[in-house]
Amino acid sequence: MSEEPGHERVIAGRYRLLAPLGEGGMGTVWRARDEVLHREVAVKEVRAPAGLGGDDVRRMYARLEREAWAAARVANRNVVTVYDVATDGGRPWIVMELVRGLSLAEVLDAEGPMPPQRAAHIGAEVLAALRAAHEAGVLHRDVKPANVLISNDGRIVLTDFGIAMVEGSSALTMTGEVIGSPEFLAPERALGRTPGPESDLWSLGVLLYAAVEGHSPFRQDTPLSTLRAIVDEELPPPRRAGPLAPVIEGLLRKDPAQRLSAGQAEQDLRVIAAGGSPSADTVRAVPYPPTVAA
Repeated sequence: MSEEPGHERVIAGRYRLLAPLGEGGMGTVWRARDEVLHREVAVKEVRAPAGLGGDDVRRMYARLEREAWAAARVANRNVVTVYDVATDGGRPWIVMELVRGLSLAEVLDAEGPMPPQRAAHIGAEVLAALRAAHEAGVLHRDVKPANVLISNDGRIVLTDFGIAMVEGSSALTMTGEVIGSPEFLAPERALGRTPGPESDLWSLGVLLYAAVEGHSPFRQDTPLSTLRAIVDEELPPPRRAGPLAPVIEGLLRKDPAQRLSAGQAEQDLRVIAAGGSPSADTVRAVPYPPTVAA
């Protein structure tokens, strides 16, 4: 049971919630104190989307717990470390390392679009995290700037694994609520198909586009129109991407089987981050003229 001394709540008799760090459609992330090991941690409070039935909620919580433990086994410096999955109030609370710094979303809000070379460095680190997770059988499902942390010492950390989608469901609930972040969903997810590693690569492509252009490529006025644009509309050519343009286009192909591979994308991103250009094979696939970096 939870205790509530004053305004603070203790989860599973161990994790004292101190202050909220951020909130999204699937829950709140708290700064908390581990009363057993006497250290600060981040605790993800998971909430089921509105409209899910009791059986679906239970299946969702069971899947989240499985995926949190799977993510805990991913040994990569770019993946947030999962310490524990506590149960309190009949639902899982995911306990993770506390990364001190800013999210990529906060950096973009404060500084605006970033140079392609810097975006490529961040993208390469995120891709290293995704490759390690995919090798462990874990899909992220919600790659977006808010889930990429830039620590005070410069480490790039991908957080919030496995929370974006109920297994076997479409991108929409029965009530029409979008699960996950519509702007970053791959077309196959928007169509209700089963996601795979390529779906995370699409989301990375949208993240890179947003990082250099200042907005995501398919954003519309409503979630449903955004999903429609993702499925039906052509990619607006990036204008500020410079050498990143062919990598972005390669990640944002509608057909998952035609997307740039994770290995090739990471190689290209690391070359661009070091001041070089992507491979000739990647460049040849670009259907529009090269752009000039801002």
